[in-house]
Amino acid sequence: MRKFNKIASIVLALIMVVSLAACSGNSAPKTTEEGSKSEAVVIKLGTTVNEEDSFQIAAEKFADLVKERTNGSYTIEIYPNGSLGDERTMLESMQMGTLDMGIITSGPFSNFVSEMGVLDMPFLFSSNESAYKILDGEVGQELLGKLEDANLKGLAYAERGFRNLTNSKKEVKSEEDVKGLKIRVMENEVYTKTFNALGVNAVPMAWSEALTALQQGTIEGQENPINVIYSYKLWESQKYVTMTRHAYASAIITMSLDKFKELPEDVQIIFKDSAQEAAEFERQWVADNEESQMAELVKNGMEIVTDPDLGSFKDAVQVVYSDYPEYSDYIDRINEALK
Repeated sequence: MRKFNKIASIVLALIMVVSLAACSGNSAPKTTEEGSKSEAVVIKLGTTVNEEDSFQIAAEKFADLVKERTNGSYTIEIYPNGSLGDERTMLESMQMGTLDMGIITSGPFSNFVSEMGVLDMPFLFSSNESAYKILDGEVGQELLGKLEDANLKGLAYAERGFRNLTNSKKEVKSEEDVKGLKIRVMENEVYTKTFNALGVNAVPMAWSEALTALQQGTIEGQENPINVIYSYKLWESQKYVTMTRHAYASAIITMSLDKFKELPEDVQIIFKDSAQEAAEFERQWVADNEESQMAELVKNGMEIVTDPDLGSFKDAVQVVYSDYPEYSDYIDRINEALK
């Protein structure tokens, strides 16, 4: 009897172990599922700008929208100040899938997809509204699609803005005044040719390097929108601003194509819609702040030429259009759409 009781105890213990294991097995997926819901997918987004820049505004708006629309399942972590590399480096990282996202000035994209260079042609757009019409329309969206050939996903066009000239040497009112100045331009062939056509010693370099070069005086000027001149306090190295508005630069909210394809289809739609909304929000922010930013430039000792002889600049850079016959179809389509 004692032996029977011992055997019965062993059997009962085995039954309990099996039951606990079964219960544990049934609850495991539930625990894993709940864990996956509580741990958001982190998407890293880099920029080369500081926290005062309009790119930060766009990035923060995008992050808020994605978090809200995915119920916190996706979190956008923003890395400003070039902490993930300069713009070209970030694009290369996105190509390789080692960086998820970036907000990148339009200039470097022509190094990856040559057709993107058409958007950098001098004096292509006369107003913000005309730029938005093209970028958000058929031509702009077609160009974004071509980025996929470079393993990049263009989500939307935010704004860098109309670019203006600054320098530390002299007041510039016409094309003649700019000749001989040593000016930093983006690492983009169209920009280099544009300023060479103006008789400038154009120096292509990354923005992070340009800031140091401006401070050290190894270059005499640069060209950027007002919000960049303001947010980087360029009055510390630059005295003169000329409102040339010689080119409109977008800022493309860009993603690694590999990372984008990993997203569920409904999340892909959320990312695209949120990027467009963030881009439009940032454009309006730029417009709302430009006047007060210009006032701050003057307050800090900068002199602004608001009405330069734009005709002289436009005449001098027409040769750039002759250098790019491959853009003629896009330019015709842009001009037709703007009629």
